[in-house]
Amino acid sequence: MTKVKDIGEQGLLARLHRFCPPEIIGDDAAVLVTAPEQSLVVTTDVLVDGVHFSNLTTSPEDAGWRAAAANLSDLAAMGASPLGIAVGLGLPGDLSVSWVESLYQGMTQCLQQYNTPIVGGDVVRSPVTTLAITAFGQVHPHRIIRRSAAVVGDAIVVTGVHGASHAGLQLLLHPELGQKLNEEQKTALIAAHQRPQPRLDVLPILEKIFNCESKIQNLKSKIPVAGMDSSDGLADAVIQICRASSVGAVLQLRQIPLPTAFSHWLTLEQALEYALYGGEDFELILCLPQESASALVKHLGGGAAIVGRITSGSTILLHDELKKFPDQVLTLSQGFQHFNS
Repeated sequence: MTKVKDIGEQGLLARLHRFCPPEIIGDDAAVLVTAPEQSLVVTTDVLVDGVHFSNLTTSPEDAGWRAAAANLSDLAAMGASPLGIAVGLGLPGDLSVSWVESLYQGMTQCLQQYNTPIVGGDVVRSPVTTLAITAFGQVHPHRIIRRSAAVVGDAIVVTGVHGASHAGLQLLLHPELGQKLNEEQKTALIAAHQRPQPRLDVLPILEKIFNCESKIQNLKSKIPVAGMDSSDGLADAVIQICRASSVGAVLQLRQIPLPTAFSHWLTLEQALEYALYGGEDFELILCLPQESASALVKHLGGGAAIVGRITSGSTILLHDELKKFPDQVLTLSQGFQHFNS
């Protein structure tokens, strides 16, 4: 098996250039042309072997897909359409070249769905396999989605079910947990973890909704949407939006969309733990006026739902309308945080 150290940096780069458009790569930097009246959006994500992916749960193809999807999801959360990504690799010399090529194949499989090229990058020697991606997107200045734009009275929308990715990870780590699930259910949950779908499909729907509203009101203004993705969990996303917007929120416990497989596998408490704090579902969490929120949910269908509303103050509550569970204050300390013990 050919190893990275056998072909060296230039030999590896020559192989990886096959995954990039020849007219873009080859210089010291990529040049990306954006359309008039567009803002450039840039995001960077770093993934480390043993922290973000593992051979125990993720093939190199899936690791590549997840890495690309995570960055595209960040662009979607800003309202931006992708232009391209640059990939930085830190690799041990003993790593097989086929592993690296499979990683790129997974990235390409995800990116091709959105006509997004790999436009360059860098390769260095590292004791731990590390993948750093910088993604570039564009958005009209009036269509930028920011965390700081939520206002009191906004509805909180999730674009899909939550908890599936964490459930898939648990099934990969502990297959015995899936005894109550059929093969179709297990496959779906594992796919949610290994092959998440960035919600770029939401953007044209938002555009359509607000274009219609602007025509009715004869307005040309910024879209009244706050949001981010739920890569670190549903609770984290709502808390981060509320902090940035200086508001509070009430989430309705029984409105949170969960995978159907959870109903006869997990208790409600466990299901909510997965949904709120499991992370890596890569759905969008959006705060917008009630009428617009209802229209968005109707257009999206599936697991999309209005799960709460923005309130005054700073407290984020999880509320059970059936009163079987007491109100719970949501905090960041309950979810995953890097460097926590």
